[in-house]
Amino acid sequence: MTASVISDHGRITLISDADGTSLAGLFCDDILAFYALWCAKKGRRALPCRADFDPAEMTSHLAGITLIDVVVDPRRFVYRLVGTREVAMRDNDPTGKGVAEGFFAISPDVALAAYQDVVDRRAPRFERRRFVTPDDRIGNEESVLLPLSDDGLYINKIIAYTHHFLV
Repeated sequence: MTASVISDHGRITLISDADGTSLAGLFCDDILAFYALWCAKKGRRALPCRADFDPAEMTSHLAGITLIDVVVDPRRFVYRLVGTREVAMRDNDPTGKGVAEGFFAISPDVALAAYQDVVDRRAPRFERRRFVTPDDRIGNEESVLLPLSDDGLYINKIIAYTHHFLV
């Protein structure tokens, strides 16, 4: 099994965890529940596909979901869908924009590197970091970035879920 990455304020840790037990206590219940849903949808396959996810089955997560297309053009990663809580935290809706243009991270390079890591390793990435909202509120966030594949080989989407904690 490929290890998952945990990026804790930029410090990287690799974990090998098929069932999520070593993540208990490291991330909030929402993040762990979304990861468990991804694992359930994956089943015995290498990766689940977008069609495996029914919005009606994850209503409690919808506001914090971001769906990113992995495309073969200079943009590389494009926001397909951005949940309402994510839009509110950014104070804009980056749907349809490339990640380099609509990122919510320290820099576009940091955002792009996180998504590229998920594609390269074909495995989840868990992140924890501080952020400042456009209206100068300080907070912490936890995120999980999860690869999706329609054919089991090529990662064509990343589904992310983020939980914010405002200070």
